Amino acid sequence: MSASARSGNRPRHRLVLALGVLLTALLTTGCAGPDDGPVWQSGAEGGATGKTGATGSPTPGATTPKAEAKSISLSATGDIIMGNAPNRLPPNGGRGFFDSVKNALEADLVMGNLEEPLTVDTGTGKCGANSTRCFQFRAPPEYAAHLRDAGFMLLNQANNHGYDYGPKGYQNTQRALEKYDLRHTGAPDQITVVEVEGVKVAVAGFSSYVWSNSLVDIASAQEVIKKAATMADIVVVQVHMGGEGAEKTRVRPGTEMFLGENRGDPMKFSHAMIDAGADLIVGHGPHVLRGMEFYKGRLIAYSLGNFAGGGNQLSGNGRLGWGGVLKVSLKPDGSWAGGSFTSTYMNSIGKPTMDPDDRGLGLVRELGRSDFPETGARFDDRGRITQG
Repeated sequence: MSASARSGNRPRHRLVLALGVLLTALLTTGCAGPDDGPVWQSGAEGGATGKTGATGSPTPGATTPKAEAKSISLSATGDIIMGNAPNRLPPNGGRGFFDSVKNALEADLVMGNLEEPLTVDTGTGKCGANSTRCFQFRAPPEYAAHLRDAGFMLLNQANNHGYDYGPKGYQNTQRALEKYDLRHTGAPDQITVVEVEGVKVAVAGFSSYVWSNSLVDIASAQEVIKKAATMADIVVVQVHMGGEGAEKTRVRPGTEMFLGENRGDPMKFSHAMIDAGADLIVGHGPHVLRGMEFYKGRLIAYSLGNFAGGGNQLSGNGRLGWGGVLKVSLKPDGSWAGGSFTSTYMNSIGKPTMDPDDRGLGLVRELGRSDFPETGARFDDRGRITQG
């Protein structure tokens, strides 16, 4: 059976999940009138932190916003570090840091993996005075403005540097993002829902660390995605997974380890999330690009590589310096409507820069053919993505 044929049952599965949750609520509380409106962001244990407006029955004969939307566009990047305070920050206070790639990022929803806290020094940095092979990063809270100016709308905190300055640094980051109207995701049980052109998109972040949804506990991760599927039309997974290093470009079945840490089984996890209701998997963590494949008609990008390493906080040598912008179009039921990959690289001071040589595209195309000969995403010379 083709991937597109298999994906045909997914809207029905999602409807069953939603009806099950609704039936449980009715049996527990009885019928009630319209509530105050849908939650746009759900925090730990499902606590609401914001709303998008009132709900109600459509006017007879009216077309709902969801029915009107043919597709929406989403863009995503890999790891983002803008610098390391206090003395390894980009020139001009970071202004214009993303100017080279701003046009490439444009989409209805722009997402990135924020690989550092935005905080003052909390005094709880994870690296002690005598630490070796320990890396901690932070940028000033006001650097959230640079993310906003670049067009980012939602940042993932589920990664190995999210807690570099402890819980206070993590919370400071959330406050800094919110000050500039940026959404965030990645905390345990957090499902962030945004409405895009009348279509609700749920985003949840996963990693192998206790400050995020678990990448390793797949059964628990599936429960998060099943819940997200009842809250939105489209479900996106942001996940920090896999070993690190210039040689870690290949995707193989099995668990990956790095410095004694379990970094998950990328293939098993990604397939399980799609089985649970996810429509797009955005991977990062290895610091190199990896191949992409389609599973049940849904795209898995196993790693988008290094996008930005201000102050040379990420190595730009060879493949470690290559990244890109993934852009996809999805229909309101989550099905594929097209996509593209645009190559970038980190320049001499770690700023993301358009790559006229398309080195990243060449690598991703090669890896897709070798690692996923049957299911790999296919790319033309302009980076447009099709199912194999």
